[in-house]
Amino acid sequence: MSDNKNGSSMVYPMLLADAVAWARKNSLWPMPYGTSCCGIELMSTLSSTYDLARFGAEVVRFSPRQCDLLLVAGTITTKMSPVLRTIYDQMLEPKWVIAMGACSSSGGIFDTYSVLQGIDEIMPVDVYVPGCPPIPEGLIYSILYLQKIIDGKIPRNNIGRRITHEEAMQAMSFRQEKDILD
Repeated sequence: MSDNKNGSSMVYPMLLADAVAWARKNSLWPMPYGTSCCGIELMSTLSSTYDLARFGAEVVRFSPRQCDLLLVAGTITTKMSPVLRTIYDQMLEPKWVIAMGACSSSGGIFDTYSVLQGIDEIMPVDVYVPGCPPIPEGLIYSILYLQKIIDGKIPRNNIGRRITHEEAMQAMSFRQEKDILD
């Protein structure tokens, strides 16, 4: 309720689900997982020049149990992927993932056995940020796009099929390729 100038009060009717969606979209708590050059661009987006706090994503935490947004920025090797999947599993629902840069989205220029060819092999991704490295404005746009997904204005694409822990472990250990060869 708010007081008008004439002293009367005004009530804004709202469904509880709408109020929860509004609160979620305006209070994202990101967990940065920055490697290589994309991590530097992520840090510059959090600086005072771009001020990600204006968009409700300022409370950067380094504990997965306190976060609802995983920002994966940079190259992910197969040795790092079990750790990243564990972080994702420890986050509370609802949770969202942004893949920032070419390396986290598709492996980038590293088409090799030791680099994961996109984190969507081990976890669902809500928004991809293109670039090598992406500019801070690209990450800000992806946060605004994710807020539209949370608000329900854009459908969430990965909600129907979530990668299980076992499927993620197979993607990390190359068991699928071994089964094909046998």
